[in-house]
Amino acid sequence: MLVDGKIYLGTSTRPEYLSLKYGNRHGLVTGATGTGKTVTLQALAEGFSAAGVPVFAADIKGDLSGVAKGQPIQEWQTKRAEEIGFTDYANDAFPVIFWDLFGTKGHPVRATISEMGPVLLSRILDLNDTQEGVLNIAFRVADEEGLLLLDLKDLRALLVNLQERAKEISGRYGNVSTASIGAIQRALLVLEQQGADNFFGERALEIADLMRTDSDGRGFISILAADQLMASPRLYGTFLLWLLSELFEELPEVGDPDKPKMVFFFDEAHLLFDDAPKALIDKVEQVVKLIRSKGVGVYFVTQNPVDIPENVLAQLANRVQHALRAYTPREQKAVKVAAETFRPNPDFSTEEVITQLGIGEALVSVLEDKGVPSMVGRTLIRPPSAQVGPLNPAERDATLANSPVGGLYDTVVDRESAFEILERRARDRQLADERAKYAEEDRVLAQRQARAEEARQPRRTSSRQTPAEAAMNSFARTVANRLGSAIVRGILGSLKGGR
Repeated sequence: MLVDGKIYLGTSTRPEYLSLKYGNRHGLVTGATGTGKTVTLQALAEGFSAAGVPVFAADIKGDLSGVAKGQPIQEWQTKRAEEIGFTDYANDAFPVIFWDLFGTKGHPVRATISEMGPVLLSRILDLNDTQEGVLNIAFRVADEEGLLLLDLKDLRALLVNLQERAKEISGRYGNVSTASIGAIQRALLVLEQQGADNFFGERALEIADLMRTDSDGRGFISILAADQLMASPRLYGTFLLWLLSELFEELPEVGDPDKPKMVFFFDEAHLLFDDAPKALIDKVEQVVKLIRSKGVGVYFVTQNPVDIPENVLAQLANRVQHALRAYTPREQKAVKVAAETFRPNPDFSTEEVITQLGIGEALVSVLEDKGVPSMVGRTLIRPPSAQVGPLNPAERDATLANSPVGGLYDTVVDRESAFEILERRARDRQLADERAKYAEEDRVLAQRQARAEEARQPRRTSSRQTPAEAAMNSFARTVANRLGSAIVRGILGSLKGGR
């Protein structure tokens, strides 16, 4: 399996090896359905694991899980080993960690909304430019106000808050329309129905847990259960791109190491590029180009080379091409493209041989000394050492029970984030509004009570006289005084007269 720092791939007119030194120069495994791509992927994964290189691979059909189990060698494996001169071939099992975005067939894989970022999230939600702009504004506001975006309910709460503050936010960053926010909310609902609420949250996946080795120094093969995930191809493609981006962000520069720090197999790669905007394809090209310096090898697995954009295809130096069919113009074009990517072999026509390859047979060209591609060879691929085909449920459960990351990701963590903070702010505003309302009601009631009390008191007249009143009173007093004097005089006169 390993010879002088090289992984044995199979035999053409000579043994074909993939040098670990160039394992981070990326690669491509292509071929029609049923031609042996999955077996080739397993053989490569076993070789890297045996060399101490951790591997991450998506398991589309569930067939790759058998790499965790050694088995009695089957007749076809023995026959192929004898045919290619694989004299030290023996059955073996490899260290495996099972992962699953939905948490049913492996440890849950989670990422936070903040880690995903607005660009990749817009890709998942299939937003137009205007809606993506609003999503970017939402992330900007969250950063400025210290709002953690961990799961879908955080993002929903933030969008509701933005709608309530639309006039303020629009004045600062540009138009935030109700229609755009509504479109994003509807897309989030669709994504949630596809199971994305299981993916977004904490505890988020730590890259270090994908880069483990066992006690024997062999790299763990992390297998992502992707059969259910294939029903949400946009989520699948974006998750894998996010994972590549995280590797690029977290790993240090290492140049060209003696062997890769990690190898990444991207099965059904066309899902990443189908209907993808140019900005996203440019992002993939950038990540693939730069991540090599972090010691990470990326191997795309797909049916046709034309599934991969030309600028990305140019970065893939190690090639394994299984049979292609050429019945339609598109298929004929794929054959021609595939043939042109190989260094020619004068012994045969590459374009003709691609359509003649049998099951488990492939054209192989890898980087050799000084990074020069080898001449393409018609190669019988070596049989895997572990079980070919899926584990049964009991075997998978046993592997999970002994996992080195058991218990780390199986429980959801829901700490305070945007949802809780915005909910508390809304509650505080409501409480303040209610207090102000009650205070106003108390003020109005107090005024009513004061007016009612005033109405119950007897009316008091003023003691101050007007000039007319003063004159009349003076006149009355004068008349009264004179009348009194006359009466007195009369009385006194009578008294005197009587005497």
